[in-house]
Amino acid sequence: MEHNHTALSDLFAQLGLSADQEAITEFVQKNAGLPAEIKIENAPIWTKQQAAFLRSALAEDAEWAEVIDQLNALLR
Repeated sequence: MEHNHTALSDLFAQLGLSADQEAITEFVQKNAGLPAEIKIENAPIWTKQQAAFLRSALAEDAEWAEVIDQLNALLR
């Protein structure tokens, strides 16, 4: 069984965001403090398309779900 390991930079690229480490760090710092009652896919920081991707990936427990969870933790 093959396991693909998706990185945070891959998620940022998939979302159409700059995916280098500096840009990721800046994004997290800018958007940190997301309230616990707001699900990551409902955060106001996303476009409709980005939110739809996050929602779908989490609902399907897709390969992306683990890295989305990592980003979620960083944004809290």
